Amino acid sequence: MLENSDEILRVYTGISEYCRTYNIPRDHLLDILEDQKVLPMIRGKATEYIGAAFLRQVLDPIEWNVEKLNLNPQPGTVDQDISVTFRRTGARLSAETKNATRGSFKMKRRRRDLPHFTVKCHKSRSNLSRQTTTNDQYLVGEFDLLLCNVSNAIFRGNAMRRGLPLIDDSDAVEWLMDFYGTSNTQELARAAYDDWRLCLPLTIADENGAIPRTPVIQMTDDPNWFGPDDLANNLRSLINGVSE
Repeated sequence: MLENSDEILRVYTGISEYCRTYNIPRDHLLDILEDQKVLPMIRGKATEYIGAAFLRQVLDPIEWNVEKLNLNPQPGTVDQDISVTFRRTGARLSAETKNATRGSFKMKRRRRDLPHFTVKCHKSRSNLSRQTTTNDQYLVGEFDLLLCNVSNAIFRGNAMRRGLPLIDDSDAVEWLMDFYGTSNTQELARAAYDDWRLCLPLTIADENGAIPRTPVIQMTDDPNWFGPDDLANNLRSLINGVSE
């Protein structure tokens, strides 16, 4: 109990110091964090840390080193989220985390029963030098691995109440609960948070080397997106330049 009390005190002290340093009214901290312009940025940043933790969990630490980067991007450079280094050769890859598009889970695609969702995969600012071509899209080579989890896709967009209510589609929710083997909405949300999908950007880019702004991911049998079991081999293939 003392340990828990010490931890609570440490967190409280840290929050108080944070508010004091940045002149944030502590009584309104939660209001600020819940602001609809602030919350998406916080959740996006949180996904970077969770994504890094996921990669550390999946990749053998004897072979791979995963670092969460907090770089201040310079003009003309890419803001890298995560660095993944193959220890044997020192080959370094960059990984980009993105959240699924809010409420994008759908049961059908092009009149076929293909449950799917989309990922919000574009830059936060437009690139005026590319405004007649790819504009705010990422290009192949800006990062080596793209990863996201399903969670945001099952949360309702433009919800009128606080929190993250599920999409307003009972058939879709029923399908998801069966897919994940869950019995309630809390378990479903947790399962979606833990369901990570990954891809090598080259496999989803167009003929100009631009990555779609909202690429589609099929829930099953997607030819371009893979799960954690295939991650290490795909990264080795990327480093070697050959398929394994």
